[in-house]
Amino acid sequence: MKADADLSGGPFGQKTLSRRSMAVAAFSTIVEWYDFTLYLYLATVLSRVFFGGGEGSLATVLGGFAVAYLMRPLGAAVFGHVGDRHGRRRMMLLSMALMTAAMLATAMMPTYAVIGPAAGWLLLLLRCVMAFSVGGEYTGVVAYLMEGAHRKRRGLVTSSAAAASELGGLLAAGVSALTVNALAPDALDAWGWRIPFLFGAALAGMVLLARATLEESPEFERQVLRRSVPERPLQQVLRNHRAAIGRGFAISALGSITYYVGITYVPAFVTASGVMIESEALWLSTAAAFMVIFVTPFVGALSDRIGRRPVLLCVSALAVLVPAASFAAMGEGSYGAALIGALLLASLGGAVSAVGAVATAEQFPGEGRLTGLALGATAATAVFGGLAPFVAQLLVEGTGWRAVPGVMIAVVAACVLPVFVKTPETRPTG
Repeated sequence: MKADADLSGGPFGQKTLSRRSMAVAAFSTIVEWYDFTLYLYLATVLSRVFFGGGEGSLATVLGGFAVAYLMRPLGAAVFGHVGDRHGRRRMMLLSMALMTAAMLATAMMPTYAVIGPAAGWLLLLLRCVMAFSVGGEYTGVVAYLMEGAHRKRRGLVTSSAAAASELGGLLAAGVSALTVNALAPDALDAWGWRIPFLFGAALAGMVLLARATLEESPEFERQVLRRSVPERPLQQVLRNHRAAIGRGFAISALGSITYYVGITYVPAFVTASGVMIESEALWLSTAAAFMVIFVTPFVGALSDRIGRRPVLLCVSALAVLVPAASFAAMGEGSYGAALIGALLLASLGGAVSAVGAVATAEQFPGEGRLTGLALGATAATAVFGGLAPFVAQLLVEGTGWRAVPGVMIAVVAACVLPVFVKTPETRPTG
């Protein structure tokens, strides 16, 4: 049985959203990824500003990122319930409002030099608030785009959320690089680090205003018309879609580890390895972001043409073979090897994100879709996204083996590959 929104026929079954609403929804993911990748790109700076810069401070910053990420499933469950019960539009407005407040508060934070260790705890608290708000953000946008797109272009349209999110990562890398290069180290640590966060808060505020004009999802309108809006989305999904939750978890596990270890962890990796200084590592990330943006629409369109399952099988096989060699090459000290390795990993991460966006959303019918994504996709992101960079750094420091992060990706890919072999095709054929 297919699990996608083929189940949502009727008068709203073929209705599509306006191009304006689709564009606002897709490009609003820029804010989410800007903030989270900004935190990782500035990890070494934040380790000095909020944790004093002593031994183990970088690991502490990455550990804080991992702990905060555990709030994502809780936020996804809360916002998913709102989206399933009261509409996708209301959910996306609430999540963006909270994100705006969290980013502005981060930009105004006192530092370690002012209040001592309490600064680190405050940073962790705001990371938790941000993770909670982001919990339902990406899955909500993905579901909204998939439900509002033409059936034969779901993969391409939904992949735009992944491409736009990488624009956020690109923006974070560019703003970080400009800030780091424009300021002396003392000025950067004293006040310059606030600039990228203030920029993010302003960006979030503009997106919040734009979201106020969004239409409601045709899928939710169909549910309202048919009076099929679930009263208890969590119970409904757990009772009827446990297998879909597992498949969503597997897809998101691969997407998360290829993105957060294969892309956003790379600047910290090459900096800690002594291959590059901070500013050079950030420009490397910029090149990787361009590669993700380039790859994503092609893979999304390919999944519309040949199906989600063949693309998932292909990218998971590549994820077994490519990452370990890429990280080993990046750790050798050659700029050229670092660039090639980073671009290969970015291509892989972009491909997985492109097909994973639509494939996870199609695992569930419209009723309870956001809650199902919260239980499956977002839970996997918390484990394989938030924890993975922290674990990778600890393993590199403990073993001295530069290929360890790539081996982590390969192990996850090998584990989910059998799941993809048995995953039913969800691409609409009618």
